[in-house]
Amino acid sequence: MRFVALAAAGLWLSAPLAASALMAPATPAPACAAQDADLPAELKGWTAKVPLVAATGAEGLAKAALTPGQAYLSTLSATPSVTYLAQPEKPGGSVSHGGLFSLTVPTAGTFVVALGTAAWIDLLKDGAPVVSASHGRGPTCSTLRKIVAFDLQPGRYVVQISANGPAELPIMVAQRP
Repeated sequence: MRFVALAAAGLWLSAPLAASALMAPATPAPACAAQDADLPAELKGWTAKVPLVAATGAEGLAKAALTPGQAYLSTLSATPSVTYLAQPEKPGGSVSHGGLFSLTVPTAGTFVVALGTAAWIDLLKDGAPVVSASHGRGPTCSTLRKIVAFDLQPGRYVVQISANGPAELPIMVAQRP
């Protein structure tokens, strides 16, 4: 009985320490001398964004074309006004933003879709979803929030963006070397 009481007292005393350890960050964020200074070669264009308005349906795709290697600061529309070509895996709610972009891939290879937010990316070929090869965060000390890689063949694709909070979206498509 004495052992149970001592064990219970030990747990009671260690609980605040365990809770504080769970709430503390594992490692502090590194100090960055400059944002976006050390991007990989294929993403160097990230710092030179040009404006582009996302399409709200198939009829606007020709004017919403992404060129690999060029970064864009795109304007998205409220989700209820976007007609997706395929149901997004993460459609977002009525207060989120989304849009469509066309993409022409000139050569086979691994292409990344890089975003400055955590929006959802669906890539379509002939109306069918393309499975991603990998996904992750952008490099440390960069404004890249999300990078999704796809192994693509030459052809035309549609990039669907959904579940984005703000109406602006930094976006870039690049081919990995």
